[in-house]
Amino acid sequence: MTTTIGNATSAEPHLDGRAALVTGGSRGIGAAVARRLARHGAGVAVTYSSSSEAADGVVADIVGRGGRAIAVQADNADAGQVRAAVARVVEEFGGLDVLVNNAGVAVFAATDRLGLDDFDRMVAVNVRGAFAAVQAALPHLRPGSRIITTGSVFADRNPFPEMAVYSMTKAALAGLSRGLARELAPRGITVNVVQPGAVDTDTNPADGAASGTMLPATPVGRYGTAEEIAGLVAYLASPEAGFVTGATINADGGFAT
Repeated sequence: MTTTIGNATSAEPHLDGRAALVTGGSRGIGAAVARRLARHGAGVAVTYSSSSEAADGVVADIVGRGGRAIAVQADNADAGQVRAAVARVVEEFGGLDVLVNNAGVAVFAATDRLGLDDFDRMVAVNVRGAFAAVQAALPHLRPGSRIITTGSVFADRNPFPEMAVYSMTKAALAGLSRGLARELAPRGITVNVVQPGAVDTDTNPADGAASGTMLPATPVGRYGTAEEIAGLVAYLASPEAGFVTGATINADGGFAT
């Protein structure tokens, strides 16, 4: 079976009739994931923290191709807003089947210069917000539902200074997801983490300042694309990935090898 949305045609696995929430889905990897899930037939909601312009653009693109999408304002550091976003998805689409915890922030500084407010913000957005989203989603997730989290290869390998706390938050997501995978397996819900390496986005361009250190450490010799990460997320969201749970999958061009 094939599903056609506008000019995009995708073969199975498909997500027809499924509803997905992508936190931090207005730009970069999150936006690519939202578009990819929509191509596979899912109704998609994307959250944004403050400015709606980018999120509205993602929604317009999906709707323009014949898909279903909405944008929801929600600061991932605010558990109440995260819960409200989940409720909005359920109201709009009649349920929730795929939760993609993608929202995240990074502040890089040496430990003796990192403020506690920056520490708290990273923990709140990257970890507490993801937990709040899972907690809010659980009453609505049915057998066959998926929880997928965007981690980072820096959870496993951190050869650069000034990234200790960011790496800690991403490692916490991997640990949380492994525990959730065992807890939720009897309900038929899978839980996995995708850990990107260097990915070309507007906040981390392939020709940006970090490329001088990232490229020599990446065996494939290039940055990845947001679409490549989205393809892996789409697979994990699919029915074919039902035997994959508790996994932490690096998509890093060999960086962590």
